[in-house]
Amino acid sequence: MCGRTPSDPSDQLGTAGPSHIIERMPHVLLIEDDASVRDGMELVLRRHGYEVSVAATGEAALAMLEGPGGEAVDIAVLDLMLPGLDGFEVCRRVRSGTSRSTLPVIMLTARGDDTDVVRGLEAGADDYVVKPVTAPVLEARIRAALRRATPVAARDTYAGLVVDRAGLTVTKCGTPLALPPTELRLLLELSASPGQVFSREQLLRSVWDHDFLGDSRIVDAAVGRLRAKIEDVASRPRYVQTVRGFGYRFGPL
Repeated sequence: MCGRTPSDPSDQLGTAGPSHIIERMPHVLLIEDDASVRDGMELVLRRHGYEVSVAATGEAALAMLEGPGGEAVDIAVLDLMLPGLDGFEVCRRVRSGTSRSTLPVIMLTARGDDTDVVRGLEAGADDYVVKPVTAPVLEARIRAALRRATPVAARDTYAGLVVDRAGLTVTKCGTPLALPPTELRLLLELSASPGQVFSREQLLRSVWDHDFLGDSRIVDAAVGRLRAKIEDVASRPRYVQTVRGFGYRFGPL
């Protein structure tokens, strides 16, 4: 209701490169404290033609993003285990900022630990990969994250929530909402077919472009973050509703 607005030997290193839909190649900010891993990842990215900026700490990355004349990056690849400000806090600060809150973020973790993955997703990461990861895999994830940040078409209104599919903006009762690419893509996918139930596997394919299935944590975390922004009361959703045993649907409102 209106009235309240509430992701040769160097290919085994931890990164690879994307391709973008804009004329220039995308600019990747690589945040990794291990110099050997960071250098190898940067080399792989540059071999694929991408512009790369690197940071060894979370503080350095935030300074590059938020300082005067900040880096015009298209996506961040963020290691979780950083000295000083760790990757969780860096991601939270990016999401809570104003100018970079919609920046796509892929987190890198050296462990497949469930707690790390869930914390990273809840901090606002769009996707995650577990190191070591091959260059083709990470490149595919980066391309998918960038696709999620690109326009679709049309403008729809649902009980006070306005979704502009061409302009990629969302407003709630006239107040603009800053949604990161994954959450926006998720909302676009669900709201395009109000009332239709989507399984988590369907959403992984259509929103994340994942070929592998079974990791529902990515979907559930993104739904939770989206609800926190668009619902009047996140625990009693009107827009993105759970259909127990099946998945999620948009509405009934």
